[in-house]
Amino acid sequence: MRWTVKPKPPKEKVKKLAKELQIEETLASILCQRNIETFEEAKKFFRPSLDDIHDPFLMKDMDKALERIEKAIENNENILIYGDYDVDGTTAVSLVSAYLKTIYSNIATYIPDRYHEGYGISYAGIDFANDNDFSLIIALDCGIKAIEKVAYATERNIDFIICDHHKPGAEIPKAVAVLNPKRVDCKYPFDELCGCGVGFKLIQALGTNRGQTITDFIPYLDLVATAIAADIVPITGENRILAHFGLQVINSHPRNGIKALIHQIKKKELTITDVVFIIAPRINAAGRIKHGNYAVELLTEMDFDSAVEFAKAIEVFNADRKELDKKITAEALNQIIENEEENRFSTVVYQEDWHKGVIGIVASRLTETYYRPTLVFTKSGDKLAASARSVKDFDVYEALEECTEYIEQFGGHKYAAGLTLLPENYENFKQKFEEVVSKTIDKELLIPEILMDAEIDFSEISPKFFRIIQQMAPFGPQNMKPVFKTTGVRDNGYGKQVGSDCTHLKLNLFQGDNQKTYNAIGFGLGNKIELVEDEFDIVYSLEENEWNGFTSVQLVLRDLR
Repeated sequence: MRWTVKPKPPKEKVKKLAKELQIEETLASILCQRNIETFEEAKKFFRPSLDDIHDPFLMKDMDKALERIEKAIENNENILIYGDYDVDGTTAVSLVSAYLKTIYSNIATYIPDRYHEGYGISYAGIDFANDNDFSLIIALDCGIKAIEKVAYATERNIDFIICDHHKPGAEIPKAVAVLNPKRVDCKYPFDELCGCGVGFKLIQALGTNRGQTITDFIPYLDLVATAIAADIVPITGENRILAHFGLQVINSHPRNGIKALIHQIKKKELTITDVVFIIAPRINAAGRIKHGNYAVELLTEMDFDSAVEFAKAIEVFNADRKELDKKITAEALNQIIENEEENRFSTVVYQEDWHKGVIGIVASRLTETYYRPTLVFTKSGDKLAASARSVKDFDVYEALEECTEYIEQFGGHKYAAGLTLLPENYENFKQKFEEVVSKTIDKELLIPEILMDAEIDFSEISPKFFRIIQQMAPFGPQNMKPVFKTTGVRDNGYGKQVGSDCTHLKLNLFQGDNQKTYNAIGFGLGNKIELVEDEFDIVYSLEENEWNGFTSVQLVLRDLR
């Protein structure tokens, strides 16, 4: 692991902010690192306000989208709400369809089948719309590259409104409206919304036309916060506000579907991390194992008992997903070793019977093991489909653009993408991708990095210090939980390996002459038990630990040496 301390902001800025906020300079430095340099910026950061939600009409084509929806309502047309099968797509479909049903009845939803239709807008989906007399499709979390599909729909007198957040190509589909803050010609002030976030702006605009205010839309924010957490978008700006209030909804008045997923969890208050590891995988499991429709039905169910039944079915899908994930990851790791590819710059593996629903998770697992850009392929119809994952600071989307001669279709982000290609192009693609990565990746990026906010002594961890750290939540990309380095610590002699296979490390740490000890847990660090016999250095974050009704600050170790 590389230990890297973030650059220190200018001293005068830190001192000024510390004085204005009456906080320690370490905390002021952490805020300055996050571009929070004034009292006003800190106020907006620590006290998110719905007043700072942007006007939806600042988004290009919003007026056209509303005009077409209002016309459909006036003419009694059938409207199909279409979205991807992952968390962002299914929450977006649930959100937009739930709102539209409060003002209009001719609304239906459509989630493509992951295995028969694949990602994004499909010809089968358009044929479904055509066969069932839908004249308007609102596409969510997909469609920005569906040039031919939109043209196909237009020939059948079906209009499209596209609400997407993925990077546009050189050409924009000829839809009635294309809402995407990443469009180069869109002046919307915040371009990091998730797909569900773009859907939220659409219903916010529809509500504005009906005299509704942002407070009328708070009940929908549990869906938006879930999508923000699952889609790994930056939790800054508007996303931070939406996630903050969305978490409040999840913890107080969640919709029945989310309530059914979490009602047996004993935790008093769920965090964004809980959403990522508890709610999101279960919503995702529907589309991975069975069909994304299950997720939409769960998230739009009005009866709690019925929602519980949907949640039980999804729990089974999630258990199946875990088994497949474990099995395929083991097979992929064996393949890398058998092919003697442990020392390559990229990982590209393929087996035709791997379950398409979990190859993205497997790609993430392989990236954790070998820490390099990774693609996992499986057979999908007469083509091969892959999920790509990357390492910090390497743009896998750009790397794939260099390999387009062998690719049929691809899309995604800097760190995650999907693609299809013909079987006969697999070996050539694999070779080309390795060449591209080997030439363009900074070799340092192949070593996992721990980015530290500050070096501190244990004496600095006061109740006020910890309270302010907690108030920086919700945490996520571009606002990660602060990570600290402390040197010259010792274990009090009771440190031990824990877990059924002794893979974790539990310590009681103190520093110098200060005999105050801190409980510390190091997940996956059990093999470093020998290092704790003398003084050592640690990298860690802080969290609250509750045990037998007693609350204390716990150190979550990232590494030690």
